[in-house]
Amino acid sequence: MPNETELMMKGYGLTTAEMFYHMPDHPHVLNTFVWQDYDLAPDHDKLLQFIGFWQETLDGPLHSVRFVHRKLISPGEWRHVTGEFHYH
Repeated sequence: MPNETELMMKGYGLTTAEMFYHMPDHPHVLNTFVWQDYDLAPDHDKLLQFIGFWQETLDGPLHSVRFVHRKLISPGEWRHVTGEFHYH
């Protein structure tokens, strides 16, 4: 699996989602869960995969999902430095 820098160089950004869900034993009570992963916008395949997992596996039905996506670096912002010098 590629490391975080390699993912960011390929255009991935950090996606943070806040899931609001009904408590299984108390359906009128909402609770929250925060999820983060590196994902590609605008498709957000990993987020949609996690939501699908939630709906198929977990007992607490989702009420809503709120998310943000932030590209931390882009390929144009990355520079390869081959050396450095110190100036006193």
